[in-house]
Amino acid sequence: MTALDVGRRRVVLRIRGSSLVIGVRSAVVGLIVTLVTVLLGLLALALGDFPITIAEVVGVLTGQVDALPRIVVLEWRLPRAAAAVLFGAALAVAGAIFQTVTRNPLASPDIIGLANGSFTGMLVALLVLGGSWPLLTAGSLIGGLLAAVLIYLLAYRGGLHGFRFIVVGIGISAMLASVNTWMLLRVELETALFASAWGAGTMNSVTALTAVPAGLCIVLLLALLPLVAPAMRQLDLGDDAASASGVAVGRARLLAIALAVCLVSVVTAVAGPIAFVALAAPQITRRLTQSPGIPLVTTGLVGGALLLGSDLIAQHVIPLTVPVGVVTVVLGGGYLVWLLIHESRRRA
Repeated sequence: MTALDVGRRRVVLRIRGSSLVIGVRSAVVGLIVTLVTVLLGLLALALGDFPITIAEVVGVLTGQVDALPRIVVLEWRLPRAAAAVLFGAALAVAGAIFQTVTRNPLASPDIIGLANGSFTGMLVALLVLGGSWPLLTAGSLIGGLLAAVLIYLLAYRGGLHGFRFIVVGIGISAMLASVNTWMLLRVELETALFASAWGAGTMNSVTALTAVPAGLCIVLLLALLPLVAPAMRQLDLGDDAASASGVAVGRARLLAIALAVCLVSVVTAVAGPIAFVALAAPQITRRLTQSPGIPLVTTGLVGGALLLGSDLIAQHVIPLTVPVGVVTVVLGGGYLVWLLIHESRRRA
């Protein structure tokens, strides 16, 4: 690090000839959200059928407490809590990518059918090839990519327009949802119950065995963000402005969408299609940071906090344990209604 310039609204961090621009408000929001996530994480590790105090949780994490609390915290609850943060971040970043490349706040993987496409691929892998995690992940990835390619081809008319992309995606989503329901009706009851619970979006089946490889995949995919982030900032200004600045619009958009589809597919393979996190997190972040674009890092932090908080509500607030996807649908549905009313009033 050679220099640090602090302006009124941003920090320019120069490291060995490279520079990183960080919005001050985005950094403050990110810090606050991180603290909230840490508090939620401590609650997630403490609450359950075997309650543990926060002090014991901290003791386990710092290696000062052993025996049964260590097993409960590290082996039972930590994989699920860590997965919720990572999965929420992956979904939020995927939503930010779609909303940026289409320049539409309603563009989200679950709205335009990619989550249903991943679920279709996962169901095919489950019913035809068996239920191992690598096969389910591959099926989910292929299903999501095929759905994205189909939507892209059907929506492309000399360019990709956000409204047409979303309308085509909603249609494809409805078709894939019908296919998924038909497949569930054709299989044995036990398999249908298992797949249906998965299809609602649940963290109940997350263990260290599935959370670790999925988490590694997500970290690797998020590490690729710097490759597409500069082009996304230009795409947020419009195709003409991006082209004028030297961005290969078509290739940049395809790379960004492929990265978003991979993020959604990894999450879907483990936890099923969790709705509305990808839709809500980028817009919540945009309003909190008051940024003209969608800051990806802060969006990922907000997504992690949203899913972890929703999972806590699903486990401990509602009398019956419900899939976390039910909670996100309820919260996200209210947010979607608010967003539609806000947008209609803004354009009136």
